[in-house]
Amino acid sequence: MPARVAADASALYARNVLDFLKLVITKEGALHVPMDDDIVAPCLMTQDAKVLRT
Repeated sequence: MPARVAADASALYARNVLDFLKLVITKEGALHVPMDDDIVAPCLMTQDAKVLRT
């Protein structure tokens, strides 16, 4: 069982990254950052050459 932990963690991380990318990439493949999204907005570190979070 302990041998599966790394594989399960990797699969979970990959799923989380994919779900996040679905939030910021349109079906046409363009980047769109929805600033009203509760998940995406806190992840934004800079905007218009200004640091938002430190």
